[in-house]
Amino acid sequence: MKNYIGRVREFFADLDLMLVDDDGVPVASGWGVPVRWDGRPESLPSGCTEALVRAVEGHEQGVAPDTLVICGAIVTPSPKGRGLTGHTLMSLRAAAKDAGCERVIAPVRPTAKARYPLTPIETYMRWTREEGSPLDPWIRTHRRLGATVVSAAPASQTMTGTVAEWERWTGPAFPETGDYVIPEGLTLLHVDRESDEGVYREPNVWMRHC
Repeated sequence: MKNYIGRVREFFADLDLMLVDDDGVPVASGWGVPVRWDGRPESLPSGCTEALVRAVEGHEQGVAPDTLVICGAIVTPSPKGRGLTGHTLMSLRAAAKDAGCERVIAPVRPTAKARYPLTPIETYMRWTREEGSPLDPWIRTHRRLGATVVSAAPASQTMTGTVAEWERWTGPAFPETGDYVIPEGLTLLHVDRESDEGVYREPNVWMRHC
């Protein structure tokens, strides 16, 4: 993946946006990559990582993109409540239109899923509150902007490291091979002591904005 990040920044700098306040201070940012997608759920990238690969390789092969994949949207803590998340996502949708993309999709990271690491993402993404809105606040935010759930992305990003690295990153010890709950993990970390490797496959939810 490291081989692609540099090219993402080089090829798609115009899709890396930053919002600033009246004093010119950054308050939010968002970015995405353009891909070719036929609109069918079964032909979606497996998640964020594959979307980056598809975007870079498509650009280098001269494939004309028609879909923007929103890969990230971050709002600084202090201005929350000012609608900055919505402004960021809407700005990315506008950037997609300017780039000639007719569709906008996002592998949404369900922020409250960490409370339910044992629950499959296919089940979690269907959960709703009493009034019918999505249980997850980030899915709910996208839904308020008109996005709809397309499908689960059970392994949107895969992260690997040695056992010692995972212990340093997360805090707990992993004394034997098995699956472990980790702080803020949306699913379980699988540790293999024999191969000295931990693998975490983070699930997302594909949502379509337009």
